[in-house]
Order: sequence, then C-alpha cells, then structure tokens
Amino acid sequence: MPWHATLRLDYRTHGGRSLLAFEHDGPLRVLKSLYPEGPGVCHSVLVHPPGGLVGGDELDISVLVRSGAHALVSSPGATRFYRSNGAPATQRVAIQLQADARLEWLPLEAIAYDGCDARNHMSFQLEPGAEMLAWDITALGLPATGQAFASGSVHQRLHWPGIWLEEGHLQATDTRLLQSPLGLAGHRCLATLVLATGTHMSAARQAALLEAVRAKIAPHPLAATTGATCPNAHMLVVRVLAPLVEPAMALCQQLRGALREQAWGLAASPPRIWNV
Repeated sequence: MPWHATLRLDYRTHGGRSLLAFEHDGPLRVLKSLYPEGPGVCHSVLVHPPGGLVGGDELDISVLVRSGAHALVSSPGATRFYRSNGAPATQRVAIQLQADARLEWLPLEAIAYDGCDARNHMSFQLEPGAEMLAWDITALGLPATGQAFASGSVHQRLHWPGIWLEEGHLQATDTRLLQSPLGLAGHRCLATLVLATGTHMSAARQAALLEAVRAKIAPHPLAATTGATCPNAHMLVVRVLAPLVEPAMALCQQLRGALREQAWGLAASPPRIWNV
C-alpha cells in the first residue's frame, strides 16, 4: 500500500518567542523544535521514518509562518525517491508567509534513484515584508557508490504565482541534456538557492546581496558551474552544478550563511542537525 502523509506547520509569535503548532497524518513528523539562537528563531527538524518514497507515495507539507515569526526547517536525512512500480512518487510543499515573517527552508538533498518516477514540487506566497531563504538540491543517482541514474525521471517545480516559475523534467535517457556542455555537462547534482522578498528590493540591496554571494562563489572549486542573479525585484537566485552532492551542499550552506548575514544581520549559525 502506498503512503499518503501530510504535515501542517503553523508558526506564530508569543511574548517574543517563535512557536510551532503542527498536525500530521501518516509517517511524517516533527522530531524536535530547538532554540539554539534564542527564542526568536524556531529550528524544526522534520523526519520521514519510512526513509524514502516509492511509486504511489505522496508527501504533502504545508508551512504557515505568521507575522513576526522566524522559522528554520531542516531534516537529518535526504529525501529518497526509489525505483517506481509504475506510479509516480510525489512530494509537495506549500509555503505561506504573512507580513514580516521569515522562513529558512533547508532540507537535505533529494536523491533520485535509478528507475524512479519522482515529482518534487514547491510553491510559496509572501506578503509584504516577508522574506524566505530556501534551496532545492537534487542528486541524480549515487555516483560515488556506482549507483547510476540510468533510467527513470524527475519532475521539479518551484513556483511563486505571478512572480517566478522554474520547472524541469529530467529523463535519465536524455543524454543530450545530461551530458551536453549546454545541459548538465555530466554533472549529477543540481541545486537552486533563493532569497525571496515580499517587498521589492532596491537596486542597492540587490547589488549588496549579489556581492556577498559572489564573494563566496569566486574562490570555490565550483565557481565555473555556479551563477547568481536577481531575475526580478523580489528574488535572488543561485544555481549550482556539481559532480556530487557534497560540494554543492557545502557551497549552498556557505551561501545561506552569507545571505543571512547580509540580508538579516544574523550570524550564519548552521543548524545543529547538519553536524550529526
């Protein structure tokens, strides 16, 4: 029987503290909420005990961050899309930020195993004053252990209605896309990191944010396959290609820290779960 799990996260403030209320149905839980930075930022750790998705499985996550709250959401392990039995495996994340809310959406990578039929979709809405740091990191197979992504497909979608849409369909047999210098050029990890703002960014702020991330990118071994841009007045977007997930993840963590400092005046403060 396929799993259909839902998790609803609701963050709000009370007495200067960001608090989480949540509801779940099925095997998707909040393991712990922590306050390593003090009461103003709630760090939540999500777990999916089955350890992965197979054909027919569906995970639905909704996140509401109310005015003034600051939430950071991460996970202790990768999202694993295993070989399909003929039906797609789907993860959907819907995010809503009220005015002056902040969210950091920082799960570990999604791994597309050989033969998977994966759908990984995220949508978000931001009210004026709200800001979000988020990433989407995908590994195609496990090349370091000889487990190639030789068959199957991955469909990815990141959507802020009316502002931004990124959508892609990767077929393991599409060698022109996967191997071409105009495509992935043989790389097997692709990452997108975004800073989204509900209020228009000034040209000066965009320039300062781009300078901060490019200073981290320039000396990094992945500099030649990493780029940062502001496609509109609400978004800063960084894209990374890497042969393996580890260097891409390490770079994204550095960039998240730089943006946190530049955009919000907060220390990089990596979540404890990253060090487990």
